[in-house]
Amino acid sequence: MAKPLSENTLAIIEATAPVVAAHVDQIVPVMYRRLLAAPEITALFNMSHQHGNSPQHKALAGALVAYATHIRNPGVLADALERIAQKHVGLQILPEHYPHVGEALLGAVAEVLGEAATPEILNAWGEAYWFLANTLIEREEEIYAGAEEQDGGWRGWRRFKVGAKDSETSEIASFTLYPVDGLPVLKHRPGQYLS
Repeated sequence: MAKPLSENTLAIIEATAPVVAAHVDQIVPVMYRRLLAAPEITALFNMSHQHGNSPQHKALAGALVAYATHIRNPGVLADALERIAQKHVGLQILPEHYPHVGEALLGAVAEVLGEAATPEILNAWGEAYWFLANTLIEREEEIYAGAEEQDGGWRGWRRFKVGAKDSETSEIASFTLYPVDGLPVLKHRPGQYLS
C-alpha cells in the first residue's frame, strides 16, 4: 500500500497545481524528450506518437492536471487509473520503468518552471509522483499475477505466429494467432487493451 501523502505535500501540490496546469503543454514534451533519451525506455513507446501535439502527450498532460487537482481525493480518478494500469500491463510496463518517468517529470518541471521550481516544490511533486507510481505498480502486479494464474495465462512476453489472415472488407483484415509453444491461451475480455 502506498504511503499517504503528508499534509505539507498536499498543500504544496494544491498551491502549485494551477502553475503546473498553465505550463503543462510545455512540461510534457520536455518530459518525453528526457524520458526517451533512455534506450530501455524508448523501446516501450510507439515513436510515431512522440510529436508535440500527439494524443499520448495530451493524455499525459490531462492526467497530470487531474491528479494534481484531485490530490486530496484521488479516488475520483479510479476509473482512469484502472485504464492506465490495464494499458501498462498490455505494454509490459514494470516497476523498474517508474524511476525513469519520475526523473524525467521532475526534470521537466524544473526546466520549464526554472527558479520557481524550488527544492521544496520538487520534493513535494516527487512524493506525489511516487504515491501515484506505487499505486499503479501495486495494481499492475495484481493484474500480472491474475493473468498468470488463469488457465492459459502467462507473465511477460510470449511468442505467437500468424496462423490465418482473413479479409473482412477491402480495408480490414483479421489475423488468427497461435502460441509458438503450443500451450493454451487465456480468454480475452471484451474491450480489453491488447498491445
